[in-house]
Amino acid sequence: MSATALHDQLITAARSGDVPAIERLLAEGADANAPDGRGFTPLVLATYDAHLDATRALLAGGANPNQPVGGGNTVLMGVAFKGHTGMAQLLLDHGAALNARNGEGSTALMFAVLFGRHEFLDLLLAAGADATLRDNKGQSARDLARQKGNDHALTVLPE
Repeated sequence: MSATALHDQLITAARSGDVPAIERLLAEGADANAPDGRGFTPLVLATYDAHLDATRALLAGGANPNQPVGGGNTVLMGVAFKGHTGMAQLLLDHGAALNARNGEGSTALMFAVLFGRHEFLDLLLAAGADATLRDNKGQSARDLARQKGNDHALTVLPE
């Protein structure tokens, strides 16, 4: 099977959470880190749709949890948008960079604040996320919490 066909099938399997297909395709040489036409990797697609077992299979098959996609966002940032705390823990357990920044200087912690993902925010803080980091506009997670009226964030983020 051609590399393109393997990749297309891996993208489809990741999107649908088909673990046996993911494992087979990776064993046949599919690249776990190659993006699709929109720039999304198989890991991004599996995590976005909360396919925990598919995410595990991709990580075991060499998927890079820190590979930036779309504007420099990491998978952990995408998971913050969705609020999947179990997925975040899995990514962190597999080396996801807790304080990685996208092209705007934003972190997963900032995403959690912006989207009101309280459990996700608590998880990132417990894991050691740096709440003092500032984005390219000079705003910290606490500044963003004030702007969004995120009272939970204001109570848990350090001054």
